[in-house]
Amino acid sequence: MKNSEGSIIWGEESFLYSFPEPHPMNRRRLESFDSEFKKFSNLSNVESPEMASYDEITLFHTKSYTDLVKEKSKTGEGYLDYGDTPAFLGCYEAASYVVGSTLKGIRLIMEGKYKRVFVPMAGLHHARRNSASGFCIFNDIGVAIEYLRKNYGVKNILYVDIDAHHGDGVFYEYVDDPHLFIADVHEDGRFLYPGTGRRDERGEKQAYGTKLNIPLLPGSGDDELLLAFEEVKNFAWEVKIEFIILQAGVDGISGDPITHLNYSIEGYGKFVEGMVDVANQTCGGKILILGGGGYNPENTKNGWMRVWRVIYGEF
Repeated sequence: MKNSEGSIIWGEESFLYSFPEPHPMNRRRLESFDSEFKKFSNLSNVESPEMASYDEITLFHTKSYTDLVKEKSKTGEGYLDYGDTPAFLGCYEAASYVVGSTLKGIRLIMEGKYKRVFVPMAGLHHARRNSASGFCIFNDIGVAIEYLRKNYGVKNILYVDIDAHHGDGVFYEYVDDPHLFIADVHEDGRFLYPGTGRRDERGEKQAYGTKLNIPLLPGSGDDELLLAFEEVKNFAWEVKIEFIILQAGVDGISGDPITHLNYSIEGYGKFVEGMVDVANQTCGGKILILGGGGYNPENTKNGWMRVWRVIYGEF
């Protein structure tokens, strides 16, 4: 039976955003999920990725930076930041598919086709308006926020991030925006890139109190994650929310090679389920879930399949 409430955006174009080996953000993490997902290929509600236009990308990014990515994409040489985000042939197109797929998810929700949409290859939360950072070329989340506001008049957005790395590219670009509510659960920046996201950072100027950082110590597991969820839930209920974006990176799951958190698949899944419930209670169920980081292919497979089951309504 078709479930009309949830969808996934996934296809061949999803594999384009892959840095050459031995870079940790490579195709293997995507292939691992794909092989498992194809076992359920009879499921409906699979939508194809789409490219974002130049004008859509520059809703958030500067034209000079967007043009730089375009040029580097032609040769595939050099770096787009200080050394961990290399250019590769076709990187502009690959990153444009990430942004475009996220924007398609928004359209599918806002135009009433689905309540919730999952985009596994998305959630590139480190890129800034004028630069790449931390494996992230374009910040599809930043573009999504601007797109929701420009195209649909959505004002109050809740952005929740459970990637092990602090979502600095979203947090600091909107640190003084009183209508973007951010709750970011991450490994303490004293121990992990990008070194940001202190508990006492609550927003600036008129936006003070609209931001919530919840740093967790290395080794933190399900108990700490689910305590953090309760805090996020209480934070969400304090404000009037029109739309939720959840960056559900799987790199906090135990066994990730570059982080030090210890969530189980079950604990991670409970957080995602909880956010879907929050969406149902606060904004008519409208939630866009982005796959984010995760560098253990087995965790990518199991974590993203868990999200898909939540999206599809099989809690």
